[in-house]
Amino acid sequence: MKTDAVYARQSVEKKDSLSIAGQIDLCRRTAGGGELRVYKDAGYSGKNTERPAFQQLMKDIRADRIGTLYVYRLDRFSRSVADFGQLWEVLQEHHVEFVSVNENFDTKTPMGRAMLHIIMVFAQLERETTAERVRDNYYRRAALGAWPGGPAPYGFDNGRARGRDGREVPSLIPNDKAAVVQRIFQEYAAEGMSLGLLARKLTAEGIPAPKRATWDNVTLSRLLHNPAYVMADEQVRLHYLGQGVEVTSPPEAFDGVHGVLLVGKREANARKYTKTENHRASVLNSVGVVPSPLFLAVQAKLAHNRQVGNSGKGKHTWLSGLLKCAKCGYSLSVVADKSYRYLACSGRYNMNRCDAAIHIKLAELEAVVQTEIEKLLAQCPQEPVAPKLEEDSYTQRLLELDRRAERLMDAFAESEDLPASYLQKALGKIEKEREVLQQAQRREAGRVPLPEKLVFSELSFEEKKAVAAQFIRRIEVAKDSAEIIWAV
Repeated sequence: MKTDAVYARQSVEKKDSLSIAGQIDLCRRTAGGGELRVYKDAGYSGKNTERPAFQQLMKDIRADRIGTLYVYRLDRFSRSVADFGQLWEVLQEHHVEFVSVNENFDTKTPMGRAMLHIIMVFAQLERETTAERVRDNYYRRAALGAWPGGPAPYGFDNGRARGRDGREVPSLIPNDKAAVVQRIFQEYAAEGMSLGLLARKLTAEGIPAPKRATWDNVTLSRLLHNPAYVMADEQVRLHYLGQGVEVTSPPEAFDGVHGVLLVGKREANARKYTKTENHRASVLNSVGVVPSPLFLAVQAKLAHNRQVGNSGKGKHTWLSGLLKCAKCGYSLSVVADKSYRYLACSGRYNMNRCDAAIHIKLAELEAVVQTEIEKLLAQCPQEPVAPKLEEDSYTQRLLELDRRAERLMDAFAESEDLPASYLQKALGKIEKEREVLQQAQRREAGRVPLPEKLVFSELSFEEKKAVAAQFIRRIEVAKDSAEIIWAV
């Protein structure tokens, strides 16, 4: 038997918002005081449908237990046109009427149904307009030198300082961790220092990282890439112009004193500071703590690491990238000497966050995995496969190098302070990148089709690595055992 229901939601307690109890009371009055099944979500946003009471309500609707659903206001139920469209189809399919008390409409009537769709369209338009205003205000504040909000970077506190328009605006104030930041830049720039070595050194000395007690490569890389630390001068401006960043501050703002804010939309899995396409850079009203020459030297070293990339990565095993510690989930690295290869947990040796000791012999693990892959291949119909050339990818990357060179030339033409030696050095780096890409492009073009029957044991090291990556999601390695998590 169907019963009527009321759904109430409130994300946060506010003086000007109606409480959940108030919403339920108004819905009861509209329903005529009859018995209502109550569903309520406190502390949940209406932007998505992952709310426990809401999920139970939809489950009961699909079980044909609900006749009429009452809500105080439409956005208590759903704040997305797309979500509501799908929900409305479910309501119609199970013959559930929808009543909104505040908007004063009832889907039992044609006018109520029409009003429902109109209100949702305008609600969506209002949210998109609001989001656009917030985004524009964010960029405007950044262009004026203000810190646009959010947690202060490591080494700074949130504060206030005078902006370029003369008003007091949010700013970054160096704190006692600023000396640690300066040390990190100085030590990383030294010959022979790596991110991993520096992370272990800082952790061993008991210096806490920004969000936890231990340091790792990623945390250090993000800190070293962050231009908020640099005392930005003309060379820093040209550095970002050469990367295709839109510099919104005038040249005179790069005074060798203040830091830089780098902002821009990025994909969820993209790196914040290493992928700077379509980003904007503006000079902050807060002072930097790292001299420009040191900051640029560090950026050059980080860029070199990316270019050599992972040239040595995975050279000891074709299972590289797939091996994970079963205890902490961190990657396993291979330590090799002249006669033996053994596995080490990076969570243990890089960050002191794991006590796992791995005793599995890598050669035996490779043999077992190879046997399992060969069993899978034997079950797969195989045909000759022509190699997939990455011509378009290489072409695009070569064109991007050309664009970088052109931007540097334009910056040189516009700047009176840029020395020719700097331009020559920068163009030389671009030319080296071009040579590496062209060599890779030629190697790719020279590849031959795979044989008709794929025999795993006869594949090259790189081919084995590619095949393993296609079949295996990860391999969880414990002290004396391993589990293959297949991707097929």
